[in-house]
Amino acid sequence: MAFGAGHHLQLIDGSGFIFRAFHALPPLTRKSDGLPVGAVSGFCNMIFKLVEDAKGPDAPTHVAVIFDHKGKTFRSDIYPEYKANRPPAPEDLVPQFGLIRDATRAFNLPCIEVEGFEADDIIATYARLAVEAGGRATVVSSDKDLMQLIRPGVDMIDPMKNRHIGPEQVEEKFGVGPERVIDVQSLAGDSVDNIPGAPGIGVKTAALLINEYGDLDALLERAEEIKQPKRRQTLIEKADQIRLSRDLVTLRTDTPLDRDLDSLEVRDPEPEAALGFLAEMEFRTLTKRIAEKLGAPMPEINDTPKALEDAGDGAAPEADPALTAAFEDAVYEKVTDAAGLQAWLDRITETGHVAVDTETTGLDEMRADLVGVCLSVAPGAACYVPLAHVDGEGSGDLFGGGERAAGQMDREEALAMLRPMLEDPAILKIGQNMKYDWKIFRRYGITVAPIDDTMLLSYAMHGGLHRHGMDELSERYLNHSPIPIKSLLGTGKSARTFDRVPVDEAVNYAAEDADITLRLWKMFKPQLHKAQVTRVYESMERPLIPVLADMEMRGVKVDRDHLSRMSNAFAQKMAGLEAEIQEKAGRSFNVGSPKQLGEILFDEMGLEGGKKGKTGAYATGADVLETLAAEGHEIPALVLDWRQMSKLKSTYTDALQDHINPDTGRVHTSYVISGANTGRLASTDPNLQNIPVRTEEGRRIREAFVAEEGNILLSLDYSQIELRILAHIADISALKEAFRDGLDIHAMTASEMFGVPIEGMDPMVRRQAKAINFGVIYGISAFGLANNLRIPRDEAKSFIDTYFERFPGIRTYMDRTVEEAKEKGYVETLFGRRIHTPQINAKGPHAGFARRAAINAPIQGTAADIIRRAMVRIPKMLAERELPGQMLLQVHDELIFEVPESAADALSDAVTEVMEGADLPVIKLDVPLTVDSGRGKNWAEAH
Repeated sequence: MAFGAGHHLQLIDGSGFIFRAFHALPPLTRKSDGLPVGAVSGFCNMIFKLVEDAKGPDAPTHVAVIFDHKGKTFRSDIYPEYKANRPPAPEDLVPQFGLIRDATRAFNLPCIEVEGFEADDIIATYARLAVEAGGRATVVSSDKDLMQLIRPGVDMIDPMKNRHIGPEQVEEKFGVGPERVIDVQSLAGDSVDNIPGAPGIGVKTAALLINEYGDLDALLERAEEIKQPKRRQTLIEKADQIRLSRDLVTLRTDTPLDRDLDSLEVRDPEPEAALGFLAEMEFRTLTKRIAEKLGAPMPEINDTPKALEDAGDGAAPEADPALTAAFEDAVYEKVTDAAGLQAWLDRITETGHVAVDTETTGLDEMRADLVGVCLSVAPGAACYVPLAHVDGEGSGDLFGGGERAAGQMDREEALAMLRPMLEDPAILKIGQNMKYDWKIFRRYGITVAPIDDTMLLSYAMHGGLHRHGMDELSERYLNHSPIPIKSLLGTGKSARTFDRVPVDEAVNYAAEDADITLRLWKMFKPQLHKAQVTRVYESMERPLIPVLADMEMRGVKVDRDHLSRMSNAFAQKMAGLEAEIQEKAGRSFNVGSPKQLGEILFDEMGLEGGKKGKTGAYATGADVLETLAAEGHEIPALVLDWRQMSKLKSTYTDALQDHINPDTGRVHTSYVISGANTGRLASTDPNLQNIPVRTEEGRRIREAFVAEEGNILLSLDYSQIELRILAHIADISALKEAFRDGLDIHAMTASEMFGVPIEGMDPMVRRQAKAINFGVIYGISAFGLANNLRIPRDEAKSFIDTYFERFPGIRTYMDRTVEEAKEKGYVETLFGRRIHTPQINAKGPHAGFARRAAINAPIQGTAADIIRRAMVRIPKMLAERELPGQMLLQVHDELIFEVPESAADALSDAVTEVMEGADLPVIKLDVPLTVDSGRGKNWAEAH
C-alpha cells in the first residue's frame, strides 16, 4: 500500500545515537579479541528499546535509521571552515561505525546515508515527503538543529529524556517558534560546528531581536534602528556572515534519495540475522533478552578472552554441565520449622560445605535487620529460611509497624540452630561478598568461619577482565540471568524493603542467590591453582575479610559539633563569595548554575574562550575557570573558591553528619576489596580516602575524626612506597642507593637530573623533581607535567627526557611491561597478583590509558599487596602481644589506630615492625620499607 493518510514515518537520527552511545557508556571490548564494541552495545539497546516501545495505536507504519556519510558535504563547499574545529572521531569509535550500520540491518531496519549530505538533511527531506503524501513523521533525536522541522504533521521525540518535543518545547529552547529557529541559529552561530553567526549575540538576544523585528531579513534591513551601538555595528558589518550562517543551518529538503517512502515499511526482525549479529558481538545478556522476545533459541556465544586461551593457564573456568544446568529444574524449599531446618543442617554436615546468603532490610550492615537466611548444598538444591517478614504498613522489627507474617521460623530459635554450623571449623561457609553476611551474623553474636568468597575468587583470577558482582558472574559463567531484586522491591517512592516481600515470593529469589553462589564456587575454586593465584587468594583476599569487617564495625568517632561548626562557617563564606560575585557581575544570578554562569562570562561580559557544548550551554568547568582566573578575571577565581567551599560542605561536613551511626556515635565506612584492578581498597558510604588535605579547610575536616577519652589516634604511613617498588622493579641503582642511605629522594633526583648540589638546593628545583618522580609512575605526559608545574610544555618535555636519560632502567621497565602485557594479556605484581589488560592491543585513546595502566599496575599493585599482607598479620600480632590498640582505617598507604595513650609507643613499634617486614618471606625488596608515625587527639594531628 502506498504511503499516505494514516501512515506514520519514524525517522531515527542514527548518527546522534552513535555518539550518545559512545560517550554515555564506559569502554567495552569484545572479550574474545579486544575489539571495541561499547557504542555498538549502547546502540543495539537503544534501537531495541525503540522497537519495543513503538507499539499500539500510535506505532509507526514506516521507519528508517539515518546516518551521516563519511565524506564532506555541500556545506564545506559553501564555507570550508564548516566543522573544521571538530576533532576527529575517537579511534575506538571508528571501527564501530560499520558495525553499527550492520546492527541496523540485522534488526531489519532501513539504513540510509547519502553522499554529500548530512543525516539531518535526509531526515528533513523524508519528513517533507511524508507530510506531502498525507501522512506524518516523527523525528527521534535530541539534536536541537532538527527542531526547525517541527510543524503540523512533524513532531520530535528526545529518546534520552523520553520527552515529546513540539512547538512549546521549541519556544522554551530558542525563544521562538519552529518557523523562526533558523533565524535565531543564524544569529547565534554554533562554535561546535564553526558556524560564525553574529559575534557577541547568543540565543536569548537573537530571540529578542527576531521577536521584535519579525524575521532575519527584516532585522538586517532595519539594523540601523537598533539602539545598542555594539549590537548595531555587528549586525551591519556582519550581515553577509549572518546570511552565510543561515545557508549553513538551513536543512535541505531536496536531498536525492534512493529509497522511497513505501520501501520503509516496518518489518519484524529476522531472528537468525538479529541474534547472529548479537552473538558475534558477544552481547550475552541482550542476545538472551531478544531471543526470548522473538521466541527463538539462544545462539551459542564463544566469549572466552583470547589472552586466556593463548595462555593455557586455566584462568578461563571450564563449564561443567551440572553447574550450567537449567535453573528452571532447581528445587527451592521454604523452611518454616525446626525439623525442616535440622534436615538441612544434617545435609550440610554430611557435605562439609554450604553456600550461605542473608536477606536483610537494607545495605547498611550496621543497621539492617536480618529477614531470612538462604542455604545451598548442591547445584539446584537450596532453601530459604524466612525469619522476619511482616504484613501491613511499616518496615519490620527495625523500624516498627506491621504484623509478623505467618509461615516463618522464630529468629532466635533459627539462629541458635544455625550458630554451631556457622562456627564449625569443619564446615566451609561460602558467600558472594561474604564480608556483608559476616557482619550481619556478627551483630547477632555469630562469628562465621571458615569462609570462602566467590566474588574474591573471581577477583583473584579475573581482575581487570570484568566486574565481580553476582549477576555479572552468573551471566558470564553460568549463562543465567538472576531474578532482579527490583522485581520484588520495586523502584522509586513505591519501593519496599525485603521484609515487606511476601514469603512465598521471596523464596525463589533468595534461594536462587545461594544456588548461584554454590555453582560459582564449584566452578572457580578448582581453577585457582591452574591460574597460579592460589597464594594471592589464600594469603591476601580471604583472610582480609574478617579483618576489614572488624574495622568497619568498629568505626571511627566523629565530632558532630565540629562538623556542624564547619558547615556553618562554609555557608557564611559561600554567602559572602556569592554576594561579591553578583556585585562584580552587575546582577543577581544562581552561582551554582553553569548555564547562568556561562551567560554572564561569555555573553554579557564578553570574555574570550567561551565554547558551547551539545546542550547549547557554555562550558564552565574548572579548567575553563582556572584559565580565565590566570588571565586576571576576578569572577572565575571567586567562583572556583565558591565551588570548593560548596563541595567541602555538601560532600563532607554535611554528609558526614548523616553517616554518624546513632547507636555508636561513630562513622562506619565500608571497604570494597574487589573494586580496583590493582588490589587497592576503596572506601565507600562514606568515602574516607578522598578527604582533601592540600587546603587548610580540607585538613580541618580531619580534625572531626577523634579518639575516645583517654585514647589517641596513631597514624602509620609507608614512606614513598611506590617509588621504592619502582626502584626495585626497574633496578635503578641510584634510587636504590639513595633509599638505603636515607637520602631525600626528590633532592637526590634533582641533583642527578640537573647537576646541582643537594645542599642549598632551590625548593622549586626539588619540587620539579618530585612532580616527575611521582608522575612517571602514572605515565604523566609533558602536557600534564606542564599543567602541574605551570611551565611551558617544551620545558616539561625536556624534564621528562632528562629523567629517562638519567634513569634508563625506567624506560626499559615500561617498554618491557607493555610488551609482556600485549603477549600475555596481563601483568603481575611481585606477589603474583594478575591484572588483566584486555585493551592493551586496542587502538585509540583507550590504548594509551591501557598502556599507562599496565605500567603502573605492578607498582601500585605490589604496594597494595604489601599493605594487605600487613593488615592480615596485625590483628594476630596485637592479640599475641596483648596490645590494646585497634585498627580503624586504611587510607591507601596509611593505617590508623585508636590506642590508649599509655600504650601508643609499644603499639607503634610493634605495628611498624610488621609493616616494614610485609614483603617477607615471599620477596625481599632491594630497598628498605620505612614507616612514618604520627599521633594526636584527632586525625589531623596524627597525620
